[in-house]
Amino acid sequence: MPHRFFAEPSETATPIHLVDPSTLDASLTDIGGLAKAWVDAHGYGAAAGTVLLIPGSDGAPAHVLFGLGEADDPARTGMLMGALSAGLPDGLYRFAVEPEDGTMASIAWGLGAYEFDAYRPRRAKVPVLTWPVSADRADVLRVLSGAYLARDLINRPSNDMGPEQLADVASELAARNGAACRVIVGEDLLAENFPMIHAVGRASDRVPRLIDISWAGEAADADSPKVTLVGKGVCFDTGGLDLKPSSAMLLMKKDMGGSAAVLGLASMLMDANLPINLRVLVPAVENSVSGNAFRPGDVLQSRKGLTVEIGNTDAEGRLVLADALTLAEEDKPDLLIDMATLTGAARVALGPDLPPYYTRDDALAAAFEAHAEIQSDPVWRMPLWPAYDKLLSSKIADVNHISSGAFAGSITAALFLGRFVDKATPWMHFDIFGWVPSRQPGRPEGGDAQAIRALYDLIRTRFASRD
Repeated sequence: MPHRFFAEPSETATPIHLVDPSTLDASLTDIGGLAKAWVDAHGYGAAAGTVLLIPGSDGAPAHVLFGLGEADDPARTGMLMGALSAGLPDGLYRFAVEPEDGTMASIAWGLGAYEFDAYRPRRAKVPVLTWPVSADRADVLRVLSGAYLARDLINRPSNDMGPEQLADVASELAARNGAACRVIVGEDLLAENFPMIHAVGRASDRVPRLIDISWAGEAADADSPKVTLVGKGVCFDTGGLDLKPSSAMLLMKKDMGGSAAVLGLASMLMDANLPINLRVLVPAVENSVSGNAFRPGDVLQSRKGLTVEIGNTDAEGRLVLADALTLAEEDKPDLLIDMATLTGAARVALGPDLPPYYTRDDALAAAFEAHAEIQSDPVWRMPLWPAYDKLLSSKIADVNHISSGAFAGSITAALFLGRFVDKATPWMHFDIFGWVPSRQPGRPEGGDAQAIRALYDLIRTRFASRD
């Protein structure tokens, strides 16, 4: 839990001095003693994200220098403080001077301190930050708890995080927040008209299911805004009959990263008790191989009534999302968001750190990107380019679920999903990676809840009151 990385203010805590090349000398003068000689001996220049411990007379750390880098250094973001908690030994620390944004500094500290310790002993001692005066403690812990939940779900191996276990986590989250949770399992998916979710998951002995959480804030009523989150919950993806090579399966425990992200976001929204009607839909499946697996060339019925030709069974995520999005649309939400680890093409275009998103709503995009910048939660808008829609044409069905060529894979996936969302609905689709290949400030290696801090800030601001 994130609480363990924070403490009440204490003058005995080791001070952290935030320095850049232009302020380093002044800070050393304030510290006094042999600080300057120590810095010179170590060649420390206050580069972004660097840490230098200055010992006291007893040899224990008496001061910490943390480099911010030059003013125009691209590494100098709100997440830079996340390198602090990752770079310090255990102990109690405080900022020598209040940071400009105590809330963001605390969030970054907590994100950088995260460790996945479900399968090994938790560290008994960790670096602990005393709360900055300006920090909104409740919001810091709310955001960190949601991010930790998402990271924990992604990091957990698939043998312990199948569709049933994912549904259990969702049910527990709902119960803690007074929400309702319904789970449609196995053959009941067919009875309730979710044919594509069933088709994708039927080959596994861990039966597919649709998780449906409903929650309303204390100040919400039937007329309050409806916010619906849809997350891809493919708990493991073999590729189906279009089998992946073994190297491509190594990270497939993270293919439920979209569901982890929306559950983490839902945790934040419910804890904030916003005056909204929140719905969370997670199609939870495992894409496996057996005699009853769906096949390339099959034509599937969808909940919307469109027939879908299967071009490749390894593009299963958009199929389960399509049925869930159709259900979401039936409720006429005021904001509809789906999140999925959907395409490798998105990684080719933008890499692992910059998730693309799609929307038809320019005003919504502008508002969202403002929040993303404030929260240091990077995203990049990609186009729903209508001319590429023809790449999804089928000679025998209403639509093929993958394009007929090798280009624009993330765009055509988004266009496919767009067929299941009314053009008037404020809709955002996120094609996330959900993983950090190597440690960065605030982002330890492993599962990552991309874009949800920005989305939380957007929704909180957009629907903060009924006015």
